[in-house]
Amino acid sequence: MHHLNPLAKIAAVLPAMALLVATRDLLTPAVFLVLSYVLVLSGARLTRRATALLLLGMPIGIAVLTVGFGVWVAPSQVAGTGVVLTIGAWTLHEGALIIGLATALRLGAILALALIGGLTTSGPDLVRAAVQQLRVPYRIGYTALAAYRFVPRFGYELSVIRAAHRVRGHGWGGRFGGRGPVARLVRGWGYVVPLLASGIRHAERVALSMDARAFGAHPTRTERHLVPWRTRDTVFAGAVVLASAVVFTASFPWQL
Repeated sequence: MHHLNPLAKIAAVLPAMALLVATRDLLTPAVFLVLSYVLVLSGARLTRRATALLLLGMPIGIAVLTVGFGVWVAPSQVAGTGVVLTIGAWTLHEGALIIGLATALRLGAILALALIGGLTTSGPDLVRAAVQQLRVPYRIGYTALAAYRFVPRFGYELSVIRAAHRVRGHGWGGRFGGRGPVARLVRGWGYVVPLLASGIRHAERVALSMDARAFGAHPTRTERHLVPWRTRDTVFAGAVVLASAVVFTASFPWQL
């Protein structure tokens, strides 16, 4: 799946994500959740951390959301269902948990569908595909790409600043030094100015580099890295949309 066009992966799951917002049953989001997991686990190159989050984090999150949404359901709305828990004058009904589970499964299915493209697509490839296939102006696309690359740069600069502060003992002495939330806050505030200065220097270098390459001087530019739309992209998008239509038609989670 890493070799598919990013736009194909977005176009394939977008109709299902839009329709899942309006579902209220348990079966439809559960089916999409399982199908999304099959695609991700079989077609994505996952790290151990990502695999643990998928196999452990998602179920735990759905369980927590089920209880959380169930607590907020009005008792009068599910008064005819069985009682699961009673604390004083408050009662948690079985129907409330079912409503909470339906909502949690819906959110989980939408997130799992988004992960099909999110875990198998890089930011630069998405921008290049948008410029090449959707005809997004390259001035907008590659400016967004430059901004996207600021994030890991800031992470690296922050690690360097933290190491320099630790070597000098900055933020570890005095009244608010040492450990604890207050000391962390004081040290974090000390990172702001050097990080801002580093960001400004990096932005100046990027601006000079783009200006040296005549960025924005012409209506179009040649592409060094092409992200073409191939037959396999059409087949993948069509197959996923067709499978989504079959699931919605079979379950039909709406009342006429």
